[in-house]
Amino acid sequence: MKRLLQLASFTFFTSAALPAGAADADWDAVAKAIGRSGTEMPGGVYRVGIGRSDLTVTLDGVQIKPPLALGSYLAFKKTGKEAMVMGDLVLVQEEVNPVMKKLIEQGMQVTAIHNHLLRSTPAVMYMHYQGHGDAGKLAAAVRSALEESKTPLEAPAKPASAPQIDLDTAAIEKMLGAKGTNNSGILAFNIPRAEKIKAHGTDIPIGMGSGIVINFQPTGNGKAAITGDYVLTAKEVNPVLKALRENGIEVTALHSHMLDEQPRLFFMHFWANDDAQKLAEGLKAGLDKVSRPK
Repeated sequence: MKRLLQLASFTFFTSAALPAGAADADWDAVAKAIGRSGTEMPGGVYRVGIGRSDLTVTLDGVQIKPPLALGSYLAFKKTGKEAMVMGDLVLVQEEVNPVMKKLIEQGMQVTAIHNHLLRSTPAVMYMHYQGHGDAGKLAAAVRSALEESKTPLEAPAKPASAPQIDLDTAAIEKMLGAKGTNNSGILAFNIPRAEKIKAHGTDIPIGMGSGIVINFQPTGNGKAAITGDYVLTAKEVNPVLKALRENGIEVTALHSHMLDEQPRLFFMHFWANDDAQKLAEGLKAGLDKVSRPK
């Protein structure tokens, strides 16, 4: 199952073969329960993305495409004989409590509820969650919660090809020092931190939400809307915040996504719509304050 999917505000598309046998059976059960296939990723992660294609969300005159900031996801990893799942769900405000109620009834933990954006119409909320147990049952639990929302659960038709990105992607990649991916017309980056992130004694790879996410949506004439989040330790928070603001990039949220990760992490979301190369320079200024692999 090496399929390119929209992977929400956390995007990464490199496929990696999983060992044959039990893990494959677990992921088959996940795909069956959730109603669509996922992507096998480095670190033993199996990730399923579900874009909110039903929503028309605008922010500062920009209509936000689902891969930019409107994608729910489930990320699974084997932990001994069981599996763990982490992710977040994109919801409008009236969906928050019905979905939360269903998650709790299914034995899932809610780990955060908050905004990622400001001023969007309609207002969009993000509910982070985690669970442990049988992989197929975990997937069924998340699906039952999503059924309390208007999230489209039918598997989308596979596009013939991704739309071209009307930006100088090579220049942006050079500035950020990272390789981007064309995610349905969005230039998407998922950049690892230097240290390993752990939760419940298990490594949390970037496919499960521990990477720095940066997304560019072209808005015409060399401009782009950008959003995503920096994954930061406490000492990095204000240096990155200052660097982004000094470069005309709005900080829209600062919060946790998980409950017991080590080291403790803070997630800083951002927004701007301006010249794409100028924004890349500003994002690089923020990246320079973060501990990254040498």
